[in-house]
Amino acid sequence: MSLTNELIQQKLTDKFGDQLTDWVVPYGMLTFTAPKELNLKILQFLYDEPELKFQFLTDLQAVHYPDSKGAELAVVYHLHNLTDNVRLRFKIFTDISNPDVYSATSLFAAANFMERETYDFFGVNFKGHPNLIRILNVDEMDYFPMRKEFPLEDQSRADKDDEMFGRG
Repeated sequence: MSLTNELIQQKLTDKFGDQLTDWVVPYGMLTFTAPKELNLKILQFLYDEPELKFQFLTDLQAVHYPDSKGAELAVVYHLHNLTDNVRLRFKIFTDISNPDVYSATSLFAAANFMERETYDFFGVNFKGHPNLIRILNVDEMDYFPMRKEFPLEDQSRADKDDEMFGRG
């Protein structure tokens, strides 16, 4: 039997019930949202379930939604079933004032550097990570540069001509 998005959704719904929400299939990739407390249980289920076999973590990153009070940071997991060549994505949301999320490094070794990068740029604190330190930015940096709290351009620059950028 071929692995379909419907079968994956049914297996996840049977296991986790209505805790999983926002089911969509953009560009054929099954996507859903889960509570942040369930991220490891979902990852473990997707990994261990014989019919699913999502044993490759393709990507892990964060997105900052500054207007979503209480759920400003999304951590997004991309998983791949290499046997059936099926991918899926799921998101968990966390409050920016308490950005604690369980680390997936015990299940996926590849999560190590991905979680460090996500911490470095967005400030997501992966609880249980073996070495959660900055990976690309300097250690002295006291902010997280990919959050949308900062302007894209240095507003104090006098050497810019807004005419050149169509803003004049």
